[in-house]
Amino acid sequence: MFRAAQPPSKSDRLLDKVQIMFSRSMREKTDPTGRTVSSGVLFVLPGLLFAIVALSVGFVASKTVREPYETPFSHLFFSDTLHMKAWLITAVLLLALGQLLTASRIYELLRFPPKGRFYHLVHRWSGRTAILLTLPVAYHCIFMLGFETNNTRVYVHSLLGSFLYGAVLAKVLIVRSSGFRDWVLPFAGSVLFSILAGLWLTSAFWFFSNVGIGI
Repeated sequence: MFRAAQPPSKSDRLLDKVQIMFSRSMREKTDPTGRTVSSGVLFVLPGLLFAIVALSVGFVASKTVREPYETPFSHLFFSDTLHMKAWLITAVLLLALGQLLTASRIYELLRFPPKGRFYHLVHRWSGRTAILLTLPVAYHCIFMLGFETNNTRVYVHSLLGSFLYGAVLAKVLIVRSSGFRDWVLPFAGSVLFSILAGLWLTSAFWFFSNVGIGI
């Protein structure tokens, strides 16, 4: 009444293998939302963005012609522009230190109250505030001082200044994207913090050490 099941032919087995390999390949190339992801492209994009922005900022700064300006650069309530820039970059570095602390709390490397998403909010807004505080400093350095090579300190400061916004945008890209390995975001954050620390050492620290602390 019933015919015995026929064993799969060689061609059927080959077709099954092809289908399994295709399914596995599709799973590896898609993330949980179904978007196509290439790990190689994802790894290259932040570095490419960093390089493009850094080269662009450095190129613009190198074309700046230093000359007396009719309208002095605003320095808010500070005694002069140099004091303003020194204190603004100091505030940025303190906010960056806060970023490290809140990130350690968010990823539970450190455990201290309160619980919940309080530190997510602090981390996000402290980062935005730090970026805003860099803008008047960057504008003065890029469009009024330019890329300087007078001595080693100034040259290193100019290089780090060119790198800053490339590092910021690369980190934002990593934060907003999925598919990166776990170590990529901490690495990007460490690079950004190192750039900020270098900028502070070659500007505010040098200024306070040679001119004195004041406003």
